[in-house]
Amino acid sequence: MWSNFFVAHEEDGRGGAAGLGGAGGKMGRAGQRPRAPRMSDSQEGKIKLAFFIALIGVTLAVLGMGTEFWVELSEPKHFRNNQTCEMAHYGLWKSCVRTLWVSDIDPERESCGPVELPGESNCTFFKFYTSGENAVIFKKTTQKSLHMTGAILALFSLFLMVMGSLCITMSLSKSVPFFLKPATICFVSSGILVLLSIIVFHQSVLALLASDHSIPLHHELSWSVACVGSAGAILIFGGLMFLLLSLPNNPLDKCFRQQSSSDT
Repeated sequence: MWSNFFVAHEEDGRGGAAGLGGAGGKMGRAGQRPRAPRMSDSQEGKIKLAFFIALIGVTLAVLGMGTEFWVELSEPKHFRNNQTCEMAHYGLWKSCVRTLWVSDIDPERESCGPVELPGESNCTFFKFYTSGENAVIFKKTTQKSLHMTGAILALFSLFLMVMGSLCITMSLSKSVPFFLKPATICFVSSGILVLLSIIVFHQSVLALLASDHSIPLHHELSWSVACVGSAGAILIFGGLMFLLLSLPNNPLDKCFRQQSSSDT
């Protein structure tokens, strides 16, 4: 009889402990916050590919903004009636005046140049950002407000590129797609600002040419502008790729699935 009594109490104790444990487990699960969705390996690989494309745009933007070959200004090669002629090239921060030999210039070319020819060069930084003085190139005066506006747009676009890169780095390190949409905003905005800086810079060049007509000049945008323009297009494209990858129903996945099914 006593043995049956102890066995019954042990079963009741086990049942009560199990009930308390189950209730506590339910309460613990109810109190936990829902976890953020984790990205798959295929999604992570696509994000890395889009990030690589965006980094190409960042590299081209930094290269173009740091060089002084945004525009080339060249006078007629026989303007001075001697053996040399002058041309200038400048960017956002610095301008250079080059003296070239007329004999080295292509006979079919009417203006001085190109800038790749050997000659003497004199480069100076603009004083817009220190003393506020306008620069004078071939007796023509630069427009400080337009030039500085283009430079500020370029600098702010670089800031957005850095912020977008940080968002993608955090997204890959945490393995969550939460930071893809902020990265989209940063990269697309930086690409638009880069293209706007080119437009504003070109307006400043036109204002420079219109300031004085005593010296006829031929002008053309140079390879730095090509780098910056390509960077703007690549940054916008990379930002749109991040936007597609952040959507629940990713259109890129459908494209890859249709391509794989057609191949099979």
